[in-house]
Amino acid sequence: MSGVLQCIFQIPSGKSCALANDKHPPSNFRLDGKTAVVTGGGSGIGRAIALKFAANGATICILDTNKEDGAKVREEIAQAGGEASVHPCNVSSQADVKSKFEEIFRQGRVDILVNNAGVSHIGTVESTTEADFDRIFRVNVKGFYNCLQACVPHMKELGGGVILNMASIAGTSGIADRFAYSMSKGAAIAMTYSVAKDYLAHKIRCNCISPARVHTPFVDGFLKKNYAGREKEMFNRLSQTQPIGRMGEPDEVASLALFLCSDEASFITGVDYPLDGGFCNLR
Repeated sequence: MSGVLQCIFQIPSGKSCALANDKHPPSNFRLDGKTAVVTGGGSGIGRAIALKFAANGATICILDTNKEDGAKVREEIAQAGGEASVHPCNVSSQADVKSKFEEIFRQGRVDILVNNAGVSHIGTVESTTEADFDRIFRVNVKGFYNCLQACVPHMKELGGGVILNMASIAGTSGIADRFAYSMSKGAAIAMTYSVAKDYLAHKIRCNCISPARVHTPFVDGFLKKNYAGREKEMFNRLSQTQPIGRMGEPDEVASLALFLCSDEASFITGVDYPLDGGFCNLR
């Protein structure tokens, strides 16, 4: 019979009762029929998001400065039966971004934009040079702006879309020796709120994720460069800065990204999600 509930949980008496019906079918955050642009999709968190979205039905457009890394992710997606394309791009260049997005638009629609490409820097305001500051700003702030400006008009024409910006707990918490990086991630959070507010009527949702430390190739490279011979010791020390006792994994970030970009999150916009192992509230 249509609408009959099917058993999925145990009530206190020990009898089974059902909760899925025709009006509220079960869902697993699928992205079938949607196209997602993922900047910095060739490695780390961006790679994890590209793979996760593709595994859940999305067509992926990878924007990355490293064409080879992007091609490897595209091949991973293809081998798993998915569809992806690679578009070498420097997000800090507005001309390059516009050109790549026009190329993508000619192929079809874009439903999801994940602003993930970014660079890091260690230093206080005194040790941060003008060149350091400009580099962080160009990639982490202007890069997001360039992609937003290129994609938002397209989403308006389509009648909606989803934007996800990758921020950081450094944007809202005091982190030592992260002056320029913290500035840029604070800007990412502010841009998220602004875009979410400005495009409510156009059905464009915009949220951001603020991870704590996540174990990516960048972390391994940083430890090798700055703590040669002490990599394991420093990795453990950095892991313990999260109250949960470890670093996050890129796939964990990708899982939250999948939810926020799915239709199941259609009531969520203008939110900064800490994914921090308890860092903000429990340290």
